[in-house]
Amino acid sequence: MIRRERKVQEGGVDLTPMIDMTFILLIFFMVSTTFVKDLKIDIDRPGASTAQVASTKAVRLFIDKSGEVYLEGEPVRVWVIQSRVRDLLRASTNKSVLVVTDEIVPSGRLVEVVDQARAAGAEDVGVATVAEAGAG
Repeated sequence: MIRRERKVQEGGVDLTPMIDMTFILLIFFMVSTTFVKDLKIDIDRPGASTAQVASTKAVRLFIDKSGEVYLEGEPVRVWVIQSRVRDLLRASTNKSVLVVTDEIVPSGRLVEVVDQARAAGAEDVGVATVAEAGAG
C-alpha cells in the first residue's frame, strides 16, 4: 500500500462580500449627495446684446462702478434701502424693483442690494444693465 499525503488546504478570507458592500456604500453616498440643496440666489448677470427698455413703473435702484447705490436718483446707504423701498412700494400698485447695474459692479454689492429689496416686500426683483433699463 502506498501512502498518499494529504494536501493541506490553507484558510483564506473571501473578499467578495467586502467589495460588494464597498460598492453599495459608494453608490449610496453618490445618490444621497445629489439631494443636498445649497442656499443660493438665482441671479443672471445681465448682458446687453438684446436690450429691451424696462418698465418705468418699477422702483429703480442704481449701482455705479464704485459700488454706491442710488434710489430713484438719490444716493442711499445699503442699510436704508429696505425702509425706503418699502415706503415706495406701499404707494405703488406695482410691487417690482429694478436694480440697474453693469458687469463691473462686484457681485457682493449686487447681492446685498437685491436682498434688501426682497426684504422690503418686493415681489419681483429684476437686474438690468444701463442699456436694457433705458434712460427712464
